[in-house]
Amino acid sequence: MSLQLRVGAALSREVDPAVTAFAARLADESGNALAVLFYGSNLRTGSREGVLDFYVLTSGEPESGLWPTVSYREWQHEGEDLRAKIATMTLTKFMAASNGSTIDTTIWARFVQPSALVWRRDNGAAEKVQAAIEDAAATAAKLAIAVGPERGTEDDYWRALFRATYKAELRVEKPGREDSILSLNAEHFDGLLPEALEFAGTPFAREDGLLVPQMSAGERRRIQNWWVKRRRRGKLLNIARLVRATRTFDGAARYAAWKVQRHTGVEIEVTPWRERHPILSAPAVMWKVWRARRQS
Repeated sequence: MSLQLRVGAALSREVDPAVTAFAARLADESGNALAVLFYGSNLRTGSREGVLDFYVLTSGEPESGLWPTVSYREWQHEGEDLRAKIATMTLTKFMAASNGSTIDTTIWARFVQPSALVWRRDNGAAEKVQAAIEDAAATAAKLAIAVGPERGTEDDYWRALFRATYKAELRVEKPGREDSILSLNAEHFDGLLPEALEFAGTPFAREDGLLVPQMSAGERRRIQNWWVKRRRRGKLLNIARLVRATRTFDGAARYAAWKVQRHTGVEIEVTPWRERHPILSAPAVMWKVWRARRQS
């Protein structure tokens, strides 16, 4: 199977109709959406519980500042409360981030993992999204062999990739997190690395069941230098995004209230003031949770 066939089949997988309906609602709210991607653990499990994860890709000129913007939505579907976290960015910037043209380390690392195209404006938009996902796989694969062992299994290289990208981000992942990604998505990653390397024009051989990259020393240094720049800037970029999100995360108070209730059982009233000032209201919320748990 070629990478193009693999990605096309993955993006077109069937998902829960409630997810498709939610995606269409988000696209309608956006007004200029070209495509909506669905990803995360709910894609794998088919569950509606927790928070559904979407990327809304829009038309327009690529963003020059920080992206994506993040928001939270709750929607009642056939009597059931559904929740979603939504990242929004232009399709043009998404494509640039997928092929490694930006300093971002999150898009190609995220979308080498499973995703589904659950809404699209037209076939042209779908083709661009598929091309971006193919580029994400190729970008991730080239880095995987640049930071991985001289020879190894596919999983050895993917583990090296995810360990490297975790270090460049703010997320504190438990040891072995990369193993759970690979085990929970074994079918997705089985055969992906050689197909992505072929797509990228990066030679490799097979010896005794192991992959042996044939990348030249000069090409390896080029990719490693490319990565060093992004690794150094990755934490600063993600800190800036976090600071920005405290001011621009639409629905942050409702999202936080839901998370608190889910993890502690303490119901938090989302007042208009808390909606406008989620950070300033956090100490009072923490005090309420502490007092309620002490009483219980």
